[in-house]
Amino acid sequence: MAISRFLLDRTTSARSLLLQSLRQFSSETTPPSTLATSSQTAPQRRYPPPPPHEFAQPCDFLGSWTTPSDPREAKANLERLRRSYAKQVKQLRKEYQYEVEMLRIEKERKDEARREAARISNEERKKAKALEAQTRKEKSLAFQQEFRQTLLKERAEKLEYWRKKMQMHEEKRSEKKELLKKQSSMWISEQNLEDRVFRAIVDGTAL
Repeated sequence: MAISRFLLDRTTSARSLLLQSLRQFSSETTPPSTLATSSQTAPQRRYPPPPPHEFAQPCDFLGSWTTPSDPREAKANLERLRRSYAKQVKQLRKEYQYEVEMLRIEKERKDEARREAARISNEERKKAKALEAQTRKEKSLAFQQEFRQTLLKERAEKLEYWRKKMQMHEEKRSEKKELLKKQSSMWISEQNLEDRVFRAIVDGTAL
């Protein structure tokens, strides 16, 4: 089974090398005019093109097997290759675990930073809402106080206007009475009214 895996890896690596060489050959043989025309006619990409893929180096095991004449030596070489392969696989697994752990730590750090930013944003939003509510309340109290002062002022003005109006009415009445007294030549006061009535009856003189 180890030999079949070794052959499969060898075939895969050879195929990758062949594809890489074909791509390099096609890029070298393409004329510049064709590249310029294709770059001019190609539609603009919304996102930048991905970076070129970096292929892994060929495995050291590829082409390292030589068939010895002694079966014992072949068995020892095969065992040595297996141990070396297991050692490399173990090292790769350690590196992979380390990378996964670092990615997990980085993700936790970003999540914590995102949560902290969300918490700070929520606190600022709550503070802004509280400040806005306080400002609204102060404006409402100021408006009510101003409205109350305006009502009191209008009431005082109406009361003062009513007093002035009543005073003017009284003054007009007094002036009217005084004018009436001055215009009447036969004005009889209340004290002399009985005396004048008696004289008029006795003397028969018309009033």
